[in-house]
Amino acid sequence: MYSPDPAYADKLAHLLSCLHEAALYPSEEVLLFMDEMGFYRWPDPGTDWMPAAPQPTQVAPCADNNRQWRIIGVMNALTGQTNYLDNYIVGRKQLIAMYQQIDTLYPDARCIYVAQDNWSIHSHDDVLSALSTLPRIQPVWLPTYSPWLNPIEKLWRWLRQSVLRLHRLAADWPTLLAHVHAFLDQFSLGSQDLLRYAGLLGDGHLAKALRVP
Repeated sequence: MYSPDPAYADKLAHLLSCLHEAALYPSEEVLLFMDEMGFYRWPDPGTDWMPAAPQPTQVAPCADNNRQWRIIGVMNALTGQTNYLDNYIVGRKQLIAMYQQIDTLYPDARCIYVAQDNWSIHSHDDVLSALSTLPRIQPVWLPTYSPWLNPIEKLWRWLRQSVLRLHRLAADWPTLLAHVHAFLDQFSLGSQDLLRYAGLLGDGHLAKALRVP
């Protein structure tokens, strides 16, 4: 694993410090990992097994358009609680709406750290202006090209493996979308399984920062 960010060590130290603060003062501080992902109407490729190769089937006309959909989500580092918004596009408007949703979700928190990557939209003037009206939210900038420091990436992988890989719903977009929502909604109240899968429990680098003596 390598990041070209010259400030990698400093940014990592800041992230670990914020994680530890959230663990020490869980009623006052929150740390959320934020990220975006996209998927298509057509299934993700993958290996499969069956006794014989399936016969080709005719694709419904509506499935010819490989429609794309996007999700923006946040995952609580302590509880695994996951919240998201989705749309055909995720840009400034959706990012601002996500910040506003975060502010509503944690009304009692003194500080809400949001760990995020360096996508240009995250530092757009419109977004920074909106953030100035939400003073409790503090962005925590991750090092450039360091997905291993953003555990919500593991949630996207789980979603792809469980729902999007080799699905049979290319001709039934509403049902495919409902399956995606159902998968994400199971974590709306938090999940120890998700924390474990994402590396926030156990002996991992980030998990150790969450330990309180």
